[in-house]
Amino acid sequence: IDKDALDAQVKERKIQEAAEKAEHERFAHDMKKNDKLMCLLEERQKNEVKDMNRALIEFQKNFQKPETRREFDLNDPQALKKDRPARVSDDDPRCTISGMQKFMGEDLNYDQRMKFQKEQLREWSLQQQKDWKNALADQKLADDLYDKFRIELDRKIMEEQRKEEESRRAVCTATKIFNRIQAAELDHKNELEKAQKIKDDMDEITCLLRGDLLSENPDQAIGPWGKHNVLVNRWKGMNQEQLMAIREFQKEQALEKQRAREQERRRDAEWDRQRLQAARAQLLWERHQQRQNQVERQHLDVANAELSQEQKAKNIYLKEEEYSNIPTDEFYAQFNTTTR
Repeated sequence: IDKDALDAQVKERKIQEAAEKAEHERFAHDMKKNDKLMCLLEERQKNEVKDMNRALIEFQKNFQKPETRREFDLNDPQALKKDRPARVSDDDPRCTISGMQKFMGEDLNYDQRMKFQKEQLREWSLQQQKDWKNALADQKLADDLYDKFRIELDRKIMEEQRKEEESRRAVCTATKIFNRIQAAELDHKNELEKAQKIKDDMDEITCLLRGDLLSENPDQAIGPWGKHNVLVNRWKGMNQEQLMAIREFQKEQALEKQRAREQERRRDAEWDRQRLQAARAQLLWERHQQRQNQVERQHLDVANAELSQEQKAKNIYLKEEEYSNIPTDEFYAQFNTTTR
């Protein structure tokens, strides 16, 4: 065994693993940094969307109330509770011309009504101006808070980047120092190994020149426990009887292996035949099941068609019965109500 070559391979493998580990750590560090930046950006975006939604809700709450819409009286859920009779008194403001409850010349509270309407309009205008000023102030405050938050977030990001650069420089410096120390140790170790290798080679050459290996002594293959105990590293070969015995044993092994392969082939063929029979039976059962499903589907379609015809005939009969049972007075009353 070439121990020096194996040691060199082990050292190269360790160096390669250290380089791969450093590369993986650097990649993981970059991924953590990118994750932090993505989290900060996502948090900023969420806060922006939240502030925009809050401002939109406040604007709708202050300036887009349902009560201020023109069609609120049509969609008012309390319309039936607020409804009153067609006319309460002679000066009822709801008595319009189309209602035929009040005619020209009967408006006795015109001046008071106009004064009240002007005062109400002025109050509405002042309230809208006040709400608009409050909304502008709230928007300005929200913008200022958002600017402050964005500045603080940018400052935190810059601080994280600065710390990251410092830690990276420190890691690079420590890595360089460690690599220089390892290189010096490796050079010193290589010199010592080279000197030891030269000494070992000289000792091995001397031993071989003086030993029985180069002299080819036949007794050197005999072990310490007798002639049948052979030393493999000194053995010169087998005789013809030993070779013939080995060949006979190999032939018996080949025949045994051939018989095992034939048995396995027969077993596989039997398994294939059984699988084909099972697949054929499954296919026949599925076809039979499909035919039964088709027949049941046809019966179901016929039954549905009959039920549909019966339902249509029943609906026509119920409509004719309903129209035939309506009294004449009620029919004219419904007709007048619909026309009005």
